Amino acid sequence: MMKKIWKGLIIAFVLLFLYLPILVLAVYSFTDATQIGAIRGFSLKNYVTLFTTPELRDMIVGTIALAFSAAAIATLLGTMGAIGSFYSGKRVSSALSTVNQVPVVNADVVTGFSICILLVVVLGVSKDTFVPLLAGHVTLCAPFVFLSVVPKLKQMDSSIYEAALDLGATPAEALWKIVIPQILPGIVSGFALAVTLSLDDYFVATYTKPATFDTISTYVVNATKGSQTTIKTALWALSTVIFAVVILIVVLMNLRAQKEPSEKAEV
Repeated sequence: MMKKIWKGLIIAFVLLFLYLPILVLAVYSFTDATQIGAIRGFSLKNYVTLFTTPELRDMIVGTIALAFSAAAIATLLGTMGAIGSFYSGKRVSSALSTVNQVPVVNADVVTGFSICILLVVVLGVSKDTFVPLLAGHVTLCAPFVFLSVVPKLKQMDSSIYEAALDLGATPAEALWKIVIPQILPGIVSGFALAVTLSLDDYFVATYTKPATFDTISTYVVNATKGSQTTIKTALWALSTVIFAVVILIVVLMNLRAQKEPSEKAEV
């Protein structure tokens, strides 16, 4: 009995530690308070400022567009790399897996600085373009897509692909009709993870972004150093919106995961 109580207390403490700061921020986003510590009257001014200020709106739209663009390219490259590694020989597969792990464990600041030097200094790509920023985020996200797809490939029955070839399918047809459907959950998970990593990134964006462009992370850091109170409090609303969207996505994914086994059982 005491063990269950202690386990419950520990879980409650961990959840409180993780979510209480976010909940406090969410509460203040619905008030007139200009700083944390004094709750004033209920107000939606922070949300009005968030969605009506062109600077904030453009920053959010630009960050989302960057995240989905980088995630799409990273998903393509990561999936191709995972498939190539899986169907390669043992030595090649091991080498590719090892090389893929380097960007994962490498510090983001090193990745961002290296991409900046390679593209801007060595290759002469203008930093006023989005090429260095997009390349940096693809480099950051692609290894995680690789890691999401490989387990699905290992779970797949490889003889199905070989059977398709024996029955007359071309390698491309077997890939699209046999392999891709089998590993699609891993591809989707990799894409979602890539979007999250891009949205959350600060260091790579700092070194590679154009001077006139800001992602959510770089904008928040710069805004906290400034003196515009209305912008700072509007970012409380932005944090609350992001948290609410994440919660909604997680709930929908869990509901879908619970629904699939029941549908298979009925079949």
